[in-house]
Amino acid sequence: MSANFLNKVRILWLPLLALTMTVAHGGDRLTGASFATRSEVIAPRAMAATSQPLATQVALQIMREGGNAIDAAIAANAALGLMEPTGCGIGGDLYAIVWDAKSKKLYGLNASGRSPQSLTLKYFIDNNYDSIPSHGPLPVSVPGAVDGWFELHDRFGSKPMKTILAPAIEYAREGFPVSELIAYYWDRSVPRLSAYPGFSEVFAPDGRAPRKGEMFRNPALANTYETLARDGRDAFYKGRIARTIADYMAEHDGFLSYEDLAAHSSTWVEPVSTNYRGYDVWELPPNGQGIAALQILNILEGYDIGMLDPTGPEYVHLFTEAKKLAFEDRAHFYADLDFVDVPVEELVSKDYASERRKLIDPRSAARSYPAGQLAHGDTIYLTTADAQGNMVSLIQSNYRGMGSGMTPPGLGFILQDRGELFSLDPDHANVYEPGKRPFHTIIPAFITRDGKPWVSFGLMGGGMQPQGHAQIVINLVDFGMNLQEAGDAPRIRHDGSSEPTGERMQDGGWLFLESGFPQTTVRKLTRLGHRVRNGVGGFGGYQAIAFDAEQGVYIGASESRKDGHAAGY
Repeated sequence: MSANFLNKVRILWLPLLALTMTVAHGGDRLTGASFATRSEVIAPRAMAATSQPLATQVALQIMREGGNAIDAAIAANAALGLMEPTGCGIGGDLYAIVWDAKSKKLYGLNASGRSPQSLTLKYFIDNNYDSIPSHGPLPVSVPGAVDGWFELHDRFGSKPMKTILAPAIEYAREGFPVSELIAYYWDRSVPRLSAYPGFSEVFAPDGRAPRKGEMFRNPALANTYETLARDGRDAFYKGRIARTIADYMAEHDGFLSYEDLAAHSSTWVEPVSTNYRGYDVWELPPNGQGIAALQILNILEGYDIGMLDPTGPEYVHLFTEAKKLAFEDRAHFYADLDFVDVPVEELVSKDYASERRKLIDPRSAARSYPAGQLAHGDTIYLTTADAQGNMVSLIQSNYRGMGSGMTPPGLGFILQDRGELFSLDPDHANVYEPGKRPFHTIIPAFITRDGKPWVSFGLMGGGMQPQGHAQIVINLVDFGMNLQEAGDAPRIRHDGSSEPTGERMQDGGWLFLESGFPQTTVRKLTRLGHRVRNGVGGFGGYQAIAFDAEQGVYIGASESRKDGHAAGY
């Protein structure tokens, strides 16, 4: 970019920057300007940020009682499985990144489950399936979340699981008031899922979803949690719970078996990073999509992003084209590392990003890009931090909101439908195979600076997640926003190009812009060839905790688009 161009951009952008800083920092907070925001939460000893206020309080309760951040994360996840079944539950999978204060390093956990051994690609071909169904028994894979809890607890936990699960058990028995956005998604899910056996008995006992503020109880889930607290992880994978799941699936033409559950194990993995302008951004390797965020950042590092208007057409165009490039690789290469040799190191290399960057035309939107040449649904996110310096970045999901709809009797949870994301193309890296982990959308993230923890964060929402991760990093590093502003700033979402199932969207897909982008930006992007739509929802749900090393305090932020809450003490 020419110096003349950048000078023009600087002249146009500075008034907007001044307005934004006035909104964020000067006097009474305004709404309806470039974006509305609120204060960060600051606390000296501990912090939790989740997508439901009561779950945040559960995490703080555990830490006040002497538990650490890992204990608190498990407790909050258990509470969310009860309070936000529209996004998670123990019928789903889990990923986590842990900063361990003792060893002063990051640890990654892949607690995602595998496909049934008795279900083959031939079954889908013989029965004329073009894709794996979104609901019912066929997309169900082994739930990995419970094993993830116990792996985290065995390695880093401090309090007994009986103590950790006690708050969620109490809420499940005595009830909790359903919060606003969760009630909305619950109401939308009931008509779709009530046809599946066992769903309505647990999640629509009065023939409908609970309304905002209405008390809801799930005694069956309380019993399940009590069993786990008493008998451990094997109760889920080898005991009565496993037998109940297997019998239910067999009765309803499913393939998930007792043997599939008994054979399950999680995997500790090395997080993958790239350095973005002096900050190390960490993600987990495939079968998840986290490295797509690193690829986007590597491509954009070649531009002086900090001199651009964060709501202007130049930035939006460059971001969208970088996303398209990364997502072509995501669709082509990302899969279970036990089945496919994914070239992770090359995909996140600076040299590879430089080659891919050359394909971007600053004057035109590409309808499609080729995948690189190499050498060979809703979710919950939470983060916790404790007085010892431990920090946890954890994400957990059933995939499509409440999952498959398949609800085993007497257990109080729904099985996930993550298997829908397998491809049925025999030549695709993510093709369905027995005992294989499907491509995953859920990704936790972490940022370190000079080898020390800085920000634990995540942003839920299917394919929005790596796009959102990259935008959070850019907002913090390039645009100088604080932790809350970085999440409240209007977001970009591009849907299109190739998908991990093998599907391809034509004409470059759609570019969705959240409210806060001016109409002048929309017009310019349209002239560049983007198909632009105003976005209403689908921009993710953000939580974050930052450590201020100079003051020795934690800073918390939570998503204003959802029911989330950050708090500390």
